[in-house]
Amino acid sequence: MILAALIVLVGGCSKVTKENYDKIDSGMSYDEVVKLIGKPEGCSETLGISSCQWKSDGAVIDIKFISDQVTFTSAKGLK
Repeated sequence: MILAALIVLVGGCSKVTKENYDKIDSGMSYDEVVKLIGKPEGCSETLGISSCQWKSDGAVIDIKFISDQVTFTSAKGLK
């Protein structure tokens, strides 16, 4: 019972926050971003540009990667 509650608490903590978004810098690798905010909901690739999106509780972080490096970020609904 205690283990189940702990899993819910740890799993329920979103990393899609303003604090973490502010830590994302141009030039960071995809792996560095994943270590910071977790795996994205999904990614798509067009002409060598990967666009990935992270979502949680109405908050969204969009990041574009070129050659595995952050080139553009945007967000909405962050707390």
